[in-house]
Amino acid sequence: IVANMMLGLTCSSRFEGALNIDMNEIAMNLVPYPRMHYLVSSVTPLYALADVNVPLRRVDQMFTDAFTRDHQLIKADPRHGTFLACALMVRGNVQLSDMRRNIDRLRPSLNFVPWNQEGWKTGLCSVPAINQPFSLLSLSNNTCIVNTFDNLRGRFMKLYRRKAHVHHYSQAGVGAAAFSASLNSLDELVADYSRLQGSSGGRGST
Repeated sequence: IVANMMLGLTCSSRFEGALNIDMNEIAMNLVPYPRMHYLVSSVTPLYALADVNVPLRRVDQMFTDAFTRDHQLIKADPRHGTFLACALMVRGNVQLSDMRRNIDRLRPSLNFVPWNQEGWKTGLCSVPAINQPFSLLSLSNNTCIVNTFDNLRGRFMKLYRRKAHVHHYSQAGVGAAAFSASLNSLDELVADYSRLQGSSGGRGST
């Protein structure tokens, strides 16, 4: 699954397409603030190369799936968060008109920050993935990732309170101050994303 994601991410660098997109464009368009550079990714169809009976999806269903919880590569639901920006990278037999139509169709149901309501970046590569007529990689900068950070902090604190595994870091010269600084940095990151969660322009805004 991760390999399929990376293939979708780099396809424009390896093949021709009607609308190629490179890694620099992704960073430029999806990261409005230096600290907030964590992207939520989804792949549709979601399958491994070992899957031999993957049902074909219609183009419109593929775009819908990209924003559902079941197709995210982390435990997150982008529809419950606020989008800072979103990139859609399509491979295969899909037209630009298909992409525009689906963006217009999905836009009213997605929350974007008010200062970036047109925060879409699109890429279209004509060479499809193996055994699929078309596929879609979605990368979004979304406040729903806060839940992931909260869970990460909670799991860390359960271990750190018991000083579990700390000796490995102490032997390498990492002191308690470094742990405290990392926790503070994570708390500030969560606060930054949380503030944007409350600044949504609302569904259907243009």
